[in-house]
Amino acid sequence: IRARAAQRKGGEAVLASLLGPAPDNHAVAKISDDRILSTMAERVFAAGFVWRVIEQKWPGFEEAFLGFQPRSLLFQPDDFWHDLASDSRIVRNPQKIRSVRENAAFVDRISRENGGFGRFLAAWPADDQIGLMAWLGKNGSRLGGNTGQYFLRWIGWDTFILSADMSAALRDAGLDIAEQPTSKKDLAKVQAQINAWAAESGLPRAHISRILAMSIGVNRT
Repeated sequence: IRARAAQRKGGEAVLASLLGPAPDNHAVAKISDDRILSTMAERVFAAGFVWRVIEQKWPGFEEAFLGFQPRSLLFQPDDFWHDLASDSRIVRNPQKIRSVRENAAFVDRISRENGGFGRFLAAWPADDQIGLMAWLGKNGSRLGGNTGQYFLRWIGWDTFILSADMSAALRDAGLDIAEQPTSKKDLAKVQAQINAWAAESGLPRAHISRILAMSIGVNRT
């Protein structure tokens, strides 16, 4: 699979350059709660939207949401949140604005219980991403599915992304899963296969995910 990905991308050196730095789950423990909440919000607002627009407007988001300090946000009255729905600095989606308020409470609660939200994530077993994804989807706001995966990838947790290409590569390798693997049974199969390859290769799960995605489908430049 890696050889095929390297051939498609112009050689092993090019492929290696596309994998990015190796994630370090332990380093996630040092991420402050405001950066955790900021990344959550960024991925929530980017879901189903043009990512470039969100990136360009993000300084305005940081200002409008008080630097994403969870406790500062939790002290704000209802009028503060109501006014954000007409604030031109951000994307004015009431449901996603509400998710920031809900996730501020979520981050603050977990942080108080664990000495930091990042410390909680860093302690989660690296071989149980699907368990962490389910936990985020159940306890967070709008953090299920791909949004939760991208949130973990963006903060540096060693994350595979179940893109269409990655799923196709797994199926091509013989894994019996649906084209869009969302059932608990299929997700367990994906986790087991990625864990096996991680043990065999010594590669981070994020790199395995990228290699799979680059080995099949449209060869994007």
